[in-house]
Amino acid sequence: MSICYVCDKGKLLKKKVDFKVYGVSLGKFNAEVCGNCGETYFSERVSDEMDTIAKKKGLWGLEATTKVGKVGNSIDIKINKRIADFAGLRKGEEVRIYPEGRNKLIISV
Repeated sequence: MSICYVCDKGKLLKKKVDFKVYGVSLGKFNAEVCGNCGETYFSERVSDEMDTIAKKKGLWGLEATTKVGKVGNSIDIKINKRIADFAGLRKGEEVRIYPEGRNKLIISV
């Protein structure tokens, strides 16, 4: 049994771990999880398998960078089509937006 590479204290235990990308589960995968700090390690083969599943589900490369603009006295943020489609956003639809901490915004449809 190996020792955790992060905390150098906990033993790594073999477990099945549910792995999510953007809140979408890719499935449960074999991993080693630290019994002390909870750090999770996947093998390269498992990581490649997760990448393949993420690509098939259209989640690969979904993240984007955008700039904050200005409209009148307000600011705006443009959301690209792939992310809008993934989130189910439609033009003219009302959404709820609120902060979660200082550096994160939540948009709910």
